[in-house]
Amino acid sequence: MSRIAVTGATGYIGGRLVPRLLSQGHQVKVFTRDAQRLRDVPWHAEVEIIEGDLADLEAVSRLCYGAEVVYYLVHSMSGSRNFAEQEKNCASVMARAALQQGVGQVVYLSGLHPSGKLSEHLESRVAVGEILSASVNTLVLQAGLVIGSGSASFEMVRHLSDVLPVMPAPRWVRNQVQPIAIRDALHYLVAAAQLQQPVHGAYDIGGPQAYSYAQLMQIYARVAGLREPAVWALPLLTPRLASHWVNLVTPLPRTLASALVASLQHDCVMQSRKIDDLIPPPEQGLCDYPRAVHLALEKINADAVETTWATAHPISAPAEPLPSDPQWAGRKSYTDTRRITTTATEQALFKVVQRLGGDSPYFAFPTLWRLRGLMDKLAGGVGSRRGRRSNSTLALGDVVDWWRVEALEKDRLLRLRAEMRVPGQAWLEYSIGRQANGKTELIQRAVFFPRGLWGRCYWWAVYPFHGVIFPATIANIAKDAEQARSDPRP
Repeated sequence: MSRIAVTGATGYIGGRLVPRLLSQGHQVKVFTRDAQRLRDVPWHAEVEIIEGDLADLEAVSRLCYGAEVVYYLVHSMSGSRNFAEQEKNCASVMARAALQQGVGQVVYLSGLHPSGKLSEHLESRVAVGEILSASVNTLVLQAGLVIGSGSASFEMVRHLSDVLPVMPAPRWVRNQVQPIAIRDALHYLVAAAQLQQPVHGAYDIGGPQAYSYAQLMQIYARVAGLREPAVWALPLLTPRLASHWVNLVTPLPRTLASALVASLQHDCVMQSRKIDDLIPPPEQGLCDYPRAVHLALEKINADAVETTWATAHPISAPAEPLPSDPQWAGRKSYTDTRRITTTATEQALFKVVQRLGGDSPYFAFPTLWRLRGLMDKLAGGVGSRRGRRSNSTLALGDVVDWWRVEALEKDRLLRLRAEMRVPGQAWLEYSIGRQANGKTELIQRAVFFPRGLWGRCYWWAVYPFHGVIFPATIANIAKDAEQARSDPRP
């Protein structure tokens, strides 16, 4: 078995690849900027965690030290304006570290693409593969749309088909794409660690058939038991307008929607099946698109989604936790604190608090919460459609609509950091404690660090709504927890 290093272990693909490598008996090291984000994954104790930044040669060298195979699964679909330069810099650091540490094989997951001029994001992926290949043996696996529960491509198709009976689209909605089921993408990635000799070169991977994007939406609707949407190809609908439309209708933020829409201007299909000579297809055969959709919907309905696209951060994403005491953080802060005492147990309260967001209402005034999410979408933010990985449980790093789980202590604490577009930084926190009289206290705290004058104006503009929404929210949480305790039904 091999000694393996994995970048992107908190992402959609990496989070699923690591446990499969472990099940094959490999020794695995993972790389992350914040080791705490891996605290709640089931395989946390089975891997060595290297904390650092991909632009830091020393940290990346620690990852590569002793590794026979390195998986490079990092790319930015929604980063800053200079994301391409950042990706090239990170790839150069990885190539240098892998060469210095004697890594025998790098495996890089890139994208299917035609020859000629490409979109900025596809061009960046190709450039990363070239940088890695120039220094070390690099197996570049080029995949198209990855279809699985929680993948960005699947969520885009799913929400467009669920919401729109008529889909206005650019003419290139008729372009051909060749999706691959997540289980097949993982098959090729896992097999790459078991090759007898290092491999150098690019190989296309994909499902058994190519489709137009219009067909993807219609087939999804058929499998999901919905009415097939009518797709109208409009010559005047530019990629920019289409990305705004996708941003509004789907959970994807505008930057991610723009990247996906831009890539659809090309036919992204396999040019050859030479991958079969290197890695044979799965024994049961490649999963076709209708079957991949069916399996993804099964996972969602069973509340068994392993990872989602939203768990991954862009390379340049900040990670600034809430100070333990905002008043001593050296910055202006506003805090709205509510308390309630209840007969419900800490366990019952925490179970209810964990249901916040997603398909469940926010315990009070759900229409106002949805309106706030729509406003964020219109401003180019993530909105409230990102939902949750699981409807019943949370883990560190999970997303809840426009929030991300920053702190989580079972039966004691849930802290969410806002990722919406606001002029400042915001958190929503629930803490639970047992009082001396045997009752339980639930504390709800909203904290906001304003940025400049607009931040202060924003807080005072929404403050009247806090006075209505927050008291009702905490009261309904306590009420639900008390009812759950008295109701013997599951």
